[in-house]
Amino acid sequence: MIVLLGVLVVILGFATRRNPLLVVGVAGIATGLLGGLSPLDILRTFGESFATSRSVTIFAITLPVIGLLERNGLQQQARTLIGKLGKLTTGRFLTLYLLLRQLTAAVGLQTIGGPAQSVRPMIAPMAEAAAERSNGGRALPQRIREKVRSHSAGADTVGLFFGEDCFLAIGSILLITGLVNSTYDTHLEPLHLALWAIPSAVCAFFIHGARLLRLDRTLERDLVTANAEQAGETAK
Repeated sequence: MIVLLGVLVVILGFATRRNPLLVVGVAGIATGLLGGLSPLDILRTFGESFATSRSVTIFAITLPVIGLLERNGLQQQARTLIGKLGKLTTGRFLTLYLLLRQLTAAVGLQTIGGPAQSVRPMIAPMAEAAAERSNGGRALPQRIREKVRSHSAGADTVGLFFGEDCFLAIGSILLITGLVNSTYDTHLEPLHLALWAIPSAVCAFFIHGARLLRLDRTLERDLVTANAEQAGETAK
């Protein structure tokens, strides 16, 4: 069980806001050393994992396609669409996306969304447009714009993280069942883990959904403050 200290490295690294790539790399090396692997074996494992994971290099196809879509007005169309839905605020829109992301991940559609595929070209612009509408059509200050973008990415991450474990054929479920069954001589079925993940997914939706709905009030206060500051600077 000492190899699980690598998880502690990840927690400490993220808690101190270190570079995520560096944190994961150090945690992997630490786990390998604690597990009795030589430095050469650790390097070989990193290389084999990178070479066998097709999703690592999928960005080579995704990014050019997203770039072409954005160049041809994808973000503007997304803003226009959200502008027609007058009652859909930033928090409500992101809550709906959180639900959609969880449901699609729960049935195995993990790559249907993501920072590159959906958040940057569509979700974030639509959330920004909703905030701009509540601001009287005025452009958002950069600080508030970044807050909206970060909550858009957060909704995607939370929805995927807690939704994918409800799908019994996901890699994490198969890894857990394989490790537990081989190490502790038990017979744990993937379906059991997937079912037990449902209560966690439901709690995650209500907790993070409440945070997203509260975002509307936070943005309203921030916009009032920012507009007052801008008016004061203009008066000077």
